[in-house]
Amino acid sequence: MKICRESIKVQSAGLHPTFHDVTNDVKRIVAESGIKNGICVVYSHHTTCSVMTQECSHDKTYFGLEYLQQDLCNIMEKLIPTCRVEGQYMHPGPKHIEFAMSIGEEGEWTSLNTEAHLRSVFFGRSESIVIVDGEMDLGKFGYVYFIDWDQVRARPRTIQVQIIGE
Repeated sequence: MKICRESIKVQSAGLHPTFHDVTNDVKRIVAESGIKNGICVVYSHHTTCSVMTQECSHDKTYFGLEYLQQDLCNIMEKLIPTCRVEGQYMHPGPKHIEFAMSIGEEGEWTSLNTEAHLRSVFFGRSESIVIVDGEMDLGKFGYVYFIDWDQVRARPRTIQVQIIGE
């Protein structure tokens, strides 16, 4: 049994959910691992981010989102509206704001990302992908996307990739 672990760095845009197609990065990591049969886990430790496998819809909005990604954002906006003002959701409360400020957050406003936390629960923070004969079994249309749901500000993000197999 062999284990390989690597990270992928991305930069979120802020002001809207940011989608990153990390398929080629993950494929490279799988190829370099030398593992022929096993499982690849693509994971985010960020609690406002998700990882999903989905097809690429190729067409894009004027803001650069693939149509399917925009459809997902539109649905999520109806289900879990973007947090625009304090008090819109119960979270963040005063104790959380105090904690956030104690660890160096820029301001109280950076905690107004409740929708991002809730959306990541719906989509999940990881995907497990089977590796067969040295390649991810994504099907003909499968891509791997990292989504930063946090719209409060742009920031660097890290995606973890761990491969286990032989």
